[in-house]
Amino acid sequence: MGPAPRTTARTTARTTPRATTLVAAAAALALLAPAAPATGARRAAPVTAFQMPFPCGETWTGSTRPGHSPSVNAVDWNRNPDLGAPVVSAAAGVVTAAYATPRGGYGRWVVIDHGNGESTLYAHLASVVVAVGQRVDQGAMIGTLGDSGNSSGSHLHFEEKSGRSVVPAWFNGSEFRSGAQTSRNCVDVPLAGNFAGDRASEIAVFRRARKSSFIVHVAGAAPLTVRFGKAYDEPLLGDWNGDGRLDVGVRTPRKSKFKLKTPSGIVKVRWGVPSDIPVSGDWNGDGSTEIGVRRAAEGTFHQRMPDGSAVQVWLGDADDLPVTGDWDGNGTTDLGVYDQATATFTLRSVDAAGLSVLEVVQFGAAGDLPVTGDWNGDGVTDLGVWSPATATFTQGVGRAPTSARRPLRTVRFGTPRG
Repeated sequence: MGPAPRTTARTTARTTPRATTLVAAAAALALLAPAAPATGARRAAPVTAFQMPFPCGETWTGSTRPGHSPSVNAVDWNRNPDLGAPVVSAAAGVVTAAYATPRGGYGRWVVIDHGNGESTLYAHLASVVVAVGQRVDQGAMIGTLGDSGNSSGSHLHFEEKSGRSVVPAWFNGSEFRSGAQTSRNCVDVPLAGNFAGDRASEIAVFRRARKSSFIVHVAGAAPLTVRFGKAYDEPLLGDWNGDGRLDVGVRTPRKSKFKLKTPSGIVKVRWGVPSDIPVSGDWNGDGSTEIGVRRAAEGTFHQRMPDGSAVQVWLGDADDLPVTGDWDGNGTTDLGVYDQATATFTLRSVDAAGLSVLEVVQFGAAGDLPVTGDWNGDGVTDLGVWSPATATFTQGVGRAPTSARRPLRTVRFGTPRG
């Protein structure tokens, strides 16, 4: 995509000497009327369920205007203050452009392909925290709001596109109208871990909200809720201090900072680059969980060892999602990736001779999000998926291509998207 035309955050009104009082009055009344779709014709609802490009619960004012370049359908978003505010993905998809260095009128900008010929563009950013080829979930942070490029002031220039055309925007199932709106980009992120200390893993979700929470499914009882993190953080779980209890944690992309909640306080660690995806695991089998990242652009994992050194492992493609688990039951955490488009896990373990062993397993359906855990408490991590459309976890035992991949159980937990 080439340099974009100039966009601004302001509209300039013009008058003519011949304007009559009647015309002026009509114009004033028109300003009070609800804004009509910029194209003059209503757009059919998109296939993608778009939400506002801001974290859950935030209120922003959006506007379109005649003469807005490159399209009257582009939306400019503002609030006071807004410079440096997080910008998140309006829907899940794959990053096809990510200019961290200003380029053209858009300055720093990101494009996300959502499939079905639909995409979104986010321009004039202050920073970019995703990389080309990376798969991002709905509500995930993609950058911060700025005034880069041909901008008259800090704001987010946002476009929804069908093919090459900028089309009227839809949010939360309704066609956009100018004015103040509150983001409903409030989604659950699936997780699993041994919260109860009984060897088997429990399912959970990280609920993106103004006050985000980890919510754990407890059979026969009310869910356990642990409030921690912000709506634009990325969640992870681990036994950070080796006391045998599972703790929660988050990583803030724009600062590359992990925040790990322990009984004795919050541990903060800077690790990786902003576009990295956080992972965690007991990399050396000492009983404590360490942090790590997956660098999508390189297809690499970077495991942080207890002494602060790094181990780098190549695995998967840019658009794969990372998973971790003890695939062979030897007490150390192994790596894996999940291809969301084909619902395929690729699992890597290391044998006694130090050689890598790969297993490729199809599990779930296209669009599912991966979840791994020891569902039956036998010391071996099993596979699972979560359907965003139905908020259903499907847990399975048996990973090898020749084994019977029988579901252990199906549990609806969390909030469906749509």
